[in-house]
Amino acid sequence: MNFPHKTVVHVPAHRALEHHPTPAQRRGSRRPRLEMTEAPRRGPQLALLGGFDLLVDGQIVALPMAAQRLLAFLALHERPLLRVYVAGSLWPETQERHAAGSLRSALFKLRHPAYALVELTSGHVELSQEMSVDVRDSIALCHRLLDHSPAFVPDEADELRLSTDVLPDWSDDWLVMEREHFRQLRLHALEALSERLTVLGRFPRAIESGIAAVAAEPLRESAHRALIKAHVAEGNRGEAARQYRFFRQVLHDELGVEPSAAMEDLVRGLRLATVG
Repeated sequence: MNFPHKTVVHVPAHRALEHHPTPAQRRGSRRPRLEMTEAPRRGPQLALLGGFDLLVDGQIVALPMAAQRLLAFLALHERPLLRVYVAGSLWPETQERHAAGSLRSALFKLRHPAYALVELTSGHVELSQEMSVDVRDSIALCHRLLDHSPAFVPDEADELRLSTDVLPDWSDDWLVMEREHFRQLRLHALEALSERLTVLGRFPRAIESGIAAVAAEPLRESAHRALIKAHVAEGNRGEAARQYRFFRQVLHDELGVEPSAAMEDLVRGLRLATVG
């Protein structure tokens, strides 16, 4: 789809550093001259995992809530969106004319002269291509973990991002399905990572990944199975048995059901004590 010429919404840049020669330098001193150069610019960074933060050149930028909601909405939709759709989604309880006015107001609050935050056409709006978004990076990480490539293992800093939900304190209706989509994706990725690390013999991280998956959803059997596999592979059969008993009790208390046949097959050789 072709869109009209875009305009951009920016944030301000810092003044360039100026170099003033010292008296020694002016006299032709042999001391090496200190070259003062402006630090390379870092594009805007939007964080939505665990909470909202916008960083420009490493500094947090304070925004009103309406502008935060607009940036978050655009960040979770990786395409140009009709302005009327954005306005209706963010302000669904107001008339179309008032919603459009609220959108214009939020866009105005994002107007600054140096960095692009939002790109606009006559009928569409989207997040600037200069903006990096932690959710998008984490989704890409999840897909790499789920492509069954055994050679790929993320570093621990990237792995930590899989333990956090998208804007967990926000209750907007438009966010519910986006948050759940990412939650399901990250849970599958954590389970895949735990099993991959178990195969590689990296048991501490395998167990940490399994625990993160279980903590995100205590009733999720596949997460418990990944964690139990890591304990068994490390030789900690007692830990595996304890984890199984915990899961069986939670499942019984919350849903009144028993673990699946797949779980029973996994723990059959552990000589586990029965529950209750």
